[in-house]
Amino acid sequence: MGEFVNAFLLVYASLYPIVNPIGGAPIFFGLTNACTARERSTLAFQVARNGFLLLLASLLIGSYVLQFFGLTLPVVRIAGGLVVASLGWQLLHAKDASDPARAADVGHGGPERPDAFYPLTMPLTVGPGSISVAIALGSQRPTIVPFSHLALLGASAVAGLLAVAATIYVCYRYAEQIIGMLGERGTNVVLRMSAFILLCIGIQIIWNGYQALLATVS
Repeated sequence: MGEFVNAFLLVYASLYPIVNPIGGAPIFFGLTNACTARERSTLAFQVARNGFLLLLASLLIGSYVLQFFGLTLPVVRIAGGLVVASLGWQLLHAKDASDPARAADVGHGGPERPDAFYPLTMPLTVGPGSISVAIALGSQRPTIVPFSHLALLGASAVAGLLAVAATIYVCYRYAEQIIGMLGERGTNVVLRMSAFILLCIGIQIIWNGYQALLATVS
């Protein structure tokens, strides 16, 4: 039981700060601002489900996929950082919720509902940082151990990923209530700040990947 709890906490504590669903909630709300409450709830569930499956795949087979294509984690971080930075830049220059043009779009049924996978799941929620951590956790799992012990570690890892997915769903499901307390002006401020932070995170991921790539070359 102790090993189960330790492995569960390792997975959850390693991924939660990087996934950061609380920090992503304002951006999620900004991208789904034209959706109804039912549609936003559905998207929140789909993002949580997609995030769980993506992290699970990274944990189980991520290292083998990279090895098959001859890729390294630093390269994945650089490419993923570019995607995150691009999304942050687009959100930073997006129209305000109070913009007349956007208000007109909302009045006529709003823009097309954003896709649950891109950009809501990847890279907004499960980005290159969390994928890299999941791959690293999966590559460190023991290979020569009793089957019962391996099954216990696998169950604890899945439980940790389920806990991360549940946290994503709760934060995104109630993003409107969280942002609603700020008002329209406060919401726009939070969205701009979140977009700028997302841009900085993307640049930081690129820099970390570049440094790791230089370390492997030298």
